[in-house]
Amino acid sequence: MKTGPRVVLLALGALAALTGCRVRSDWISFRGQQGRGATSNAVNPPLAVKWKLELQVGAEPTYAFNNPVVQGDTLYFGSTDGNFYALDIQSGYMRWVFKTSGAINSVPYADGSNVYFGNNAGKVYAVGQKGGEEAWSFQTDSTVQSTIVGYKDFVLFASDGGTAYFLGRDGRQRFTLPNPVWHYNAFQVYDDVVYFAPAPPSRPHAFGAFDVRQREYLWVLDTDQFQSIWYSFPALRGDNLFFATADLGGDYWRLDYYAFRRRTGQRVWSYEEESDWGDLPVDAEALFARNMRLLDFMAPAVWRNLVIYASGDAAVRAFRAGSGQLAWKRRFDQVTSSSVTVAGNRLYFGLRGDEGPYGRPARLVCLSARNGRLLWQMDVEGALLSAPVIAGKWMVFGTDRNFFYVLEQVF
Repeated sequence: MKTGPRVVLLALGALAALTGCRVRSDWISFRGQQGRGATSNAVNPPLAVKWKLELQVGAEPTYAFNNPVVQGDTLYFGSTDGNFYALDIQSGYMRWVFKTSGAINSVPYADGSNVYFGNNAGKVYAVGQKGGEEAWSFQTDSTVQSTIVGYKDFVLFASDGGTAYFLGRDGRQRFTLPNPVWHYNAFQVYDDVVYFAPAPPSRPHAFGAFDVRQREYLWVLDTDQFQSIWYSFPALRGDNLFFATADLGGDYWRLDYYAFRRRTGQRVWSYEEESDWGDLPVDAEALFARNMRLLDFMAPAVWRNLVIYASGDAAVRAFRAGSGQLAWKRRFDQVTSSSVTVAGNRLYFGLRGDEGPYGRPARLVCLSARNGRLLWQMDVEGALLSAPVIAGKWMVFGTDRNFFYVLEQVF
């Protein structure tokens, strides 16, 4: 019989007086509205730790810690320990734990009744948000490390190198698409269209915009034109969608940033640049392999007329959404560990720490979204492995040292 997880909760009681009964905003899907990685809900530094939770005490660093979702006063997230957690966001009190037989490296979705997630045993679950009881489960043909998306009466997800599934909310399969190539699928659905779905079997190395209702592709992009290994999650604004790609080129990465028309697949602009390591001694191949195990380290944030990226190197870049012109670039003395999130007009992301007894710690960093000016930073225990989630006055993220943080404004 397997014992339950060892968990340590560290709360800062002195900050309890700072909490109040304020309106909170939900964050129920990956990257928020239209995948933009941005919210008008301002969270301004300085921030302080409301509470933090250590999972798997004494364990080795984890390779992934994907975004939680937040609804009401509860946050939900999965862990590589195979458990799915529901915690009170204000106190850190554990409402329930749902145990599975495989590491959880998918991004969940919550609809008010159930929370949906998949694991590396290839199983997808719907679990009641209130009590943590299983509503249904569905066995797939491979590991499930994708975003889980709820859209109208569908639940969508993809297994690695297997199948893209379209289920009803009751867990019954509606239809599928072959997915023989793609792993760590990060996608969204908007206006009945999936951005991006695996392409037809005749073009297995392509992806495209797929209409869920008509069950047909609006357009398909062949990856021959990109010649990249990594393709980011796409963000939408107006008629355009934005994404980035990365490829390993020896001691550097080739980074490409794109805007396409979402209805036609016509390219609007592109921008190419090599990775910027500054003066850092970087093992580009090892770092690239590490980032390949994350769901998305390059997801864009769309704020006003800017598209902003952290790309796994030592820089954050902002492009003009309409033209692709580089608006600003901010360099660091450490490489970025997560994609970015914008709260109000503040930009948040993680920097990796340096290994060794005299290395620099991992950091949470805040920049001005407008011009990239450094506003604030904070040492954290382990590198952020996904972009921070903003829920009302709180910021939520996990690190590779198995810590789960909830921060709040000091003033």
